Amino acid sequence: MSMLHRYTLPVEETHWQIEGGNSVSFTWDYDATSDDLLRLYAKGKQQQWDVDQRIDWSLEVDPDDPMQIDDALLPVHGTPFWNKLSAKQQSDVRYHSQVFQLSQFLHGEQGALICSAKIVQDVPRIESKFYAATQVMDEARHVEAYRRLLTEKFRFCYPITAPLRVLLDKAITDRRWDFTYLAMQVLIEGLALAAFQRIRDYAKNPLCAAINAYVMQDEARHVAFGRYALRDFYPSLTASERREREDFVIEASFLMRDRLNTEEMWAHLGLDPKDAVAAVTGSDNTLRCRMRLFSRIVPIVRDIGLWSPAVQKAYAAMGVIHYGDRDAGKVLEEDESVAVEFDRLMAGGERALPRKLAPAER
Repeated sequence: MSMLHRYTLPVEETHWQIEGGNSVSFTWDYDATSDDLLRLYAKGKQQQWDVDQRIDWSLEVDPDDPMQIDDALLPVHGTPFWNKLSAKQQSDVRYHSQVFQLSQFLHGEQGALICSAKIVQDVPRIESKFYAATQVMDEARHVEAYRRLLTEKFRFCYPITAPLRVLLDKAITDRRWDFTYLAMQVLIEGLALAAFQRIRDYAKNPLCAAINAYVMQDEARHVAFGRYALRDFYPSLTASERREREDFVIEASFLMRDRLNTEEMWAHLGLDPKDAVAAVTGSDNTLRCRMRLFSRIVPIVRDIGLWSPAVQKAYAAMGVIHYGDRDAGKVLEEDESVAVEFDRLMAGGERALPRKLAPAER
């Protein structure tokens, strides 16, 4: 069945046309100046993989609960709103929550595909062009993986959400090359890493867990790419230029924080979005989930030098400023290494990653 006929809501624009307006940067200086980026490029070449070969698509999923994640992790679980739902309604919320999240992964990965291709064109340094070229292939693979997961193992798909669309628009249309990095490599992909981790570590279904582990291996390199490039570039900015980037970080962070509201999903389920969003916003699960979503973003924002009092105040208000003390490089290395362990376990026929290896609470 065509993907168009699988959407839960009408999609008025099947092709989103954006006037990118970026300039193309040629460089005749082929001398690379960043050993970090060259090492990342070498790793990107070595770690290419095939969706058809690395993933065992014969693995079955529960048609009513494909990921098999404990209900206790749902944002509304345990709230009066959840307790009033019938067993059938709770099952629908469980299923639609999974589809909604995977759908945004799929759309976000296409955005990353476009952004990485844009970076190849407009970034000024040759080693950054090298690595961005490997990322283009990575992102195509991720779109392929999530598209196949949704079409073969799930029954439908959700359109892109407004917050993600706003951020992608900024990443694609801004003519300054570093804004594409900041919006995509640091903010969108940084948040995605934490969201992928939640499925990787808590899904009892081996197929869903493995796909997210393998995508995370690539995404950790992509976030490191943004970290290396911007950490070298941002010290050269004027105070007003740096303040503009910091203002964007604050705006985008609040936008991403509110992505859990999922008003579209509640309306489609026939539940009052106002009551549902109130339950989501006020639940302890949402608070914990929102905090974890920033576990990759905050240390990297600090590491690249966008750590003004205003940024710190915003992250303190969100309850996530403590992540600023984490070692950004070490966190990304952990995200890469877990995929290797998944390969070993999947080859041995084990169903999931041992819980002791999952760093979700750290």
